[in-house]
Amino acid sequence: MSQYVIEANQVSKSYGSVLALDRVSLCVKEGSIYGLIGDNGAGKSTFLKLLAGHVFCTNGEIRLFDKFEEKEIRLSRRQTGFMIEQPGLFPGMTAEKVLEYYRIQKGVPGKGKTEEMLKLTGIWEKRKCKCKKLSMGQKQRLGLAIAMIGEPRLLVLDEPINGLDPSGILEFRTLLHRLNEEKGITILLSSHILSELQQTAHVFGFLSKGKLLEEISADKLAEKCMDYLDIKVTDVEEFAALLEKNFPEESFRVLPDRTIQISHPSREPESYSRLAADNGLYLKGLERKQASLEDYYISLKNSVK
Repeated sequence: MSQYVIEANQVSKSYGSVLALDRVSLCVKEGSIYGLIGDNGAGKSTFLKLLAGHVFCTNGEIRLFDKFEEKEIRLSRRQTGFMIEQPGLFPGMTAEKVLEYYRIQKGVPGKGKTEEMLKLTGIWEKRKCKCKKLSMGQKQRLGLAIAMIGEPRLLVLDEPINGLDPSGILEFRTLLHRLNEEKGITILLSSHILSELQQTAHVFGFLSKGKLLEEISADKLAEKCMDYLDIKVTDVEEFAALLEKNFPEESFRVLPDRTIQISHPSREPESYSRLAADNGLYLKGLERKQASLEDYYISLKNSVK
């Protein structure tokens, strides 16, 4: 049996003349949290809709729990909880009634499951509130409860922290880690809040204009996101010339705000401040930083243009 719960092989999806996905191949390992990263229009939601069966591949193949024939993959979807775009809520019904509706629809026995999922996702206190009066964050929590009601082996979540405040985001992240670690649920999620995704996922897939640019583990990403130096100096042009002459192996650029940024510096910060002082330049600022997931994604996109 395959170690992957999701396997996409050369998957393409066209909407008329628009190519939303272009020969995407990726794998999501059982027990992992996989973060799908991309700008609006990169193809994230299209890929998740393919998994849910809302749309179908133009070319290529998707396997879900090692099944790929349509009849078998429909059965595999019963082991998957989906929350794609806005959850399907009924405005005039209470949160409790909506979840009870989905419990019955999915054939999940026992009314106690509704209470369990409402409490698990932190929406229990709003159970008697009509959906139209719920905040965006509360609707997201209810959407997760709907996805969880069948006790799935796989969760597929599209922008799950949309509308949550900082404390809500922290609680949601903690909940996802609990579901993954205690219940062994595999999670595939997309988010435009990359700083949060960096703290959640074990593996990342980077999409841009329908193409998968890279798959990388969190450990490998940490190695690649090396630190860099931001230097502010009185004479930017002269200091740049000094760097080229004295430290020719260093890679640097001048940012729009006139900061000189040195990528993967090979020397201690004192070497750069000494270079400025020895040549009569005044150092206004020197800060060592770690590249973020956003920085890495932008750099990756720029490298394939």
